[in-house]
Amino acid sequence: MPLIASAFASGLIFGLGLIVSQMVNPAKVIGFLDLFGRWDPSLAFVMGGAVAVSALGFAVARRRRVPLLAPRLEVPARRDLDPRLLAGAALFGIGWGLAGFCPGPALTMLLAGPWQVPVFVASMIAGMALFRVMPADWPEAAFRRRASEADG
Repeated sequence: MPLIASAFASGLIFGLGLIVSQMVNPAKVIGFLDLFGRWDPSLAFVMGGAVAVSALGFAVARRRRVPLLAPRLEVPARRDLDPRLLAGAALFGIGWGLAGFCPGPALTMLLAGPWQVPVFVASMIAGMALFRVMPADWPEAAFRRRASEADG
């Protein structure tokens, strides 16, 4: 039960932070991403604050060695940039720039936002399902195949 309560409290605080910072407002997000137009730098402070809080949290967690609500601390070990990561990051950025939503704000606004929010969330879920059925070596295999076709 403490794990569920902790997850709920974390999600609630995260959602409230998204609302207060206006990250749930697509116009505000698109204004932030519009570097060569009417750029709105205010969300940079939101992201900077999030990075600072996260860095502090990781520092405290590493010093404790054992989390409060889990048997062990799980920190990602991979540090490489592979084609799958780069392709996923590119798709995420394109979707964020086109829609003005990313997953957290979209889920926060799912019941209170305009009709486009449920469409975005449904598309996001479809993308997650598509990822599950993609071959494990995609897109590396496609790049190798194109390279061998160009050589041959």
